[in-house]
Amino acid sequence: MPNSVPTFTFVDVPGGMPLLGHLGTFKKRPLETMSTWWHRHGDALRFRLGPKTLHLFSHPDLAEEVLVQQADRFVKVYDPRRPAGLALVLGNGLVTSSGEIWKRHRRIIQPIFHRSRMAAMADRMVQVGEQRIADWGDHEGESLDIAAEMRQLALEVISQTMFTTSTAQHIDQINHALRVSLKYAFDSFQNPLRLPGWVPTPRNREFRSVMQFMDGLIYGLLAERRQSGVQHGDLLDLLLQARDEETGVGLTDQELRDEALTIFAAGHGTTANALAWTWYLLATHPEAKARFHEEVDRVLQGKAPNVDDLQHLPYTRAIFNESLRLYPSAPVLQRKAATSTTVHGLPLHAGAFIMVSTYNLHRHPAFWPNPEQFLPERWLDGERPAARYAYLPFGAGPRACVGIHFASVEGPLLLALIARRYNLQLDQKTVEPEFFVTLRPRGGIRMLLQPRQAPVVSVA
Repeated sequence: MPNSVPTFTFVDVPGGMPLLGHLGTFKKRPLETMSTWWHRHGDALRFRLGPKTLHLFSHPDLAEEVLVQQADRFVKVYDPRRPAGLALVLGNGLVTSSGEIWKRHRRIIQPIFHRSRMAAMADRMVQVGEQRIADWGDHEGESLDIAAEMRQLALEVISQTMFTTSTAQHIDQINHALRVSLKYAFDSFQNPLRLPGWVPTPRNREFRSVMQFMDGLIYGLLAERRQSGVQHGDLLDLLLQARDEETGVGLTDQELRDEALTIFAAGHGTTANALAWTWYLLATHPEAKARFHEEVDRVLQGKAPNVDDLQHLPYTRAIFNESLRLYPSAPVLQRKAATSTTVHGLPLHAGAFIMVSTYNLHRHPAFWPNPEQFLPERWLDGERPAARYAYLPFGAGPRACVGIHFASVEGPLLLALIARRYNLQLDQKTVEPEFFVTLRPRGGIRMLLQPRQAPVVSVA
């Protein structure tokens, strides 16, 4: 493990085309392209997408400087006059906003996701999981797309914990709306030469249509909650009640819409993909899966898990951590330099676009022994990577994911809940990652749903 402070020099990625730069290669397979460039050219790279120059960082020291030490100088890539990327869908919410707007929203929302609230949320997570697993009873022995199943499960979890309502009647519309809108947002970042949104192309019209549906759903839930006056103790209640500790002012309806949709979209997609990748890794590593099932059986003894059980499921939590290392939900963190600065001697002008690759960081051979191997054991007994910022599944610094406690409870809890009943076996030859806002399995993951015999519950 390196102890000396490294020196960095920008390497310009070769092979760019006139006008287009590296747009063609990057757009086809962005994740694989950035990984290949990193392996070939190093931790600090420059490349072009059309007229835009981007800087790719794949070292913990560079990540720390951008995300933590100079966090005030590196802002989210968001221009309210011409929104692009996720801002097209999420508006000016916590994920996309910057400056004073972001600081105010963070002050209001941070307490909602405090660790102390997770016990009550965990009970709802388990209830939803139990209901979903009950629906699997008619499909035992069949092949299912576990990625789609985890997406629906996570969507139901966020619906119940946020809105205390099921989205079952809207599930197909919501999945379609999120798929269309997030792909539109992702492509807007990838292709800076796209046509403006006001041009009446079929794709622009479809995007406007699905956003009208999502807006109607969110605003309708807000109006219904206000009209009924019934308190549910869910995330929506907490959002409506939350006030800025400095001003005493809450969120406007537009701000509530942006934050609710941010929690809704980001809160289910990231967990769904993390769970899907975890089942894939377990299915391809039988020794780890056997140890996982043994721990779940021994601790739960056939009963449903609760938040207190998590402390007795260290290997289950280690599996989830290792899955997030190999397949981080956010494989890239994007920033823009608000002012001219330097990062470990690398000059960056105001407006420079930065991409911190968590995918590369998590596989960096200087900081991870056997970086390409699935080794949950590396997380046991308090072990951590040699560099603090070599592992960033939830980001770092002031803009670290506000839902870290929510995800850290939801992931292992649902893994244990499902594992006590089912043994999931891979039913396809290859699985490939696809960078699509989050890191998802391309085309899903087919798995056989094999029931397990639950152990007898001890009454001692």
